[in-house]
Amino acid sequence: MSSNQATDEAIRLMTICNACRYCEGHCAVFPAMERQTEFTQSNIEFLSNLCHQCGACYQHCQYAEPHEFDVNVPAVLEQARVESYTQFLWPAFMQPTVLSGSRFMATSLLLSISLFLVVVTGQVGVSKIIAPQVSFYNLMPHAAMAGIFSLSALAVVISWWMTLREYWHSISLPSPWSISKASYSAAITSALTLKNLDGGHGVGCYESGESPSLWKRRYHHLVLIGFLLCFAATLSGTFYHYGLNVPAPYDWLTLPKILGVTGGVLLLLGCVGLFRIKQTTDQRLIANDNGYGASLTVLLFLTSLTGLVLPIVKGTGALGLLLAVHLGCVLALFLNFAWGKFTHGFFRLIALLADEHHKTQ
Repeated sequence: MSSNQATDEAIRLMTICNACRYCEGHCAVFPAMERQTEFTQSNIEFLSNLCHQCGACYQHCQYAEPHEFDVNVPAVLEQARVESYTQFLWPAFMQPTVLSGSRFMATSLLLSISLFLVVVTGQVGVSKIIAPQVSFYNLMPHAAMAGIFSLSALAVVISWWMTLREYWHSISLPSPWSISKASYSAAITSALTLKNLDGGHGVGCYESGESPSLWKRRYHHLVLIGFLLCFAATLSGTFYHYGLNVPAPYDWLTLPKILGVTGGVLLLLGCVGLFRIKQTTDQRLIANDNGYGASLTVLLFLTSLTGLVLPIVKGTGALGLLLAVHLGCVLALFLNFAWGKFTHGFFRLIALLADEHHKTQ
């Protein structure tokens, strides 16, 4: 289904749903739908990013297949949502990455690992890359590593700013300063608690049939908490290095190691759970995104797995190769932050903020 077809189909479904209104208590999409005076590409971009694809509306819809109306809100809004990612992604030449998610992930991963293999071999030489090593910095100069990731982080932030600014304007949000603190608080709370993954009645998502489950929300929370702990480990490691003049690697009972190991384990559990949910979900609820969504889960899994194994192989000949692979995974993850599925969290947060703001108008 092309972008215009996805928008047209979403408009058709919203017209039917607005007449029916049976699902108005399910999630934020349907009350927000009822506040629209007409359905256009702009408010489809808004409504599609409110949808968390819990599947409740599909399971309860009297107009779903085999009815001739063939209403399937989760799948159609996913197609419209992916189109919104494509349309607003900056710079424009990166927009095809959304439509080739698996290919972009594989290419960025291969190039990133190759880059760090070149740096490591340039540091110690090809003949010594498999020699037993203890210190990471014997293999990877701190200045080189900090420089690569600092430039990557800058590119990510610039891309976020340009991309989300366009989306903000597209859904007609006013100046950020004119939106109430209460709207910000409610939107952030909904995002962090994943309120819209409860099916509207607190029972969860309908992944594999008519029996709801909260596991999708739980796995997402494991990933979120694990990611935040790993980020905190990075910040604490930076403080150790620059503030306390204590370079890596760190002992098991130091703050960077405790935060990193805990976060890595939670990430692994959450990613495995999301893989499982993806396989067991009713395929009628899912639109083909060419691996765009799964790419983020794969990169988070690989990054956490290689990060957890690194301390175990310290002092062996595997450290050099594994360090290059791990840093390559991290860099590929950075690229996904800017031009992959990671941005969906910001799109949804802005959509939730717009929803809360519209309630007050």
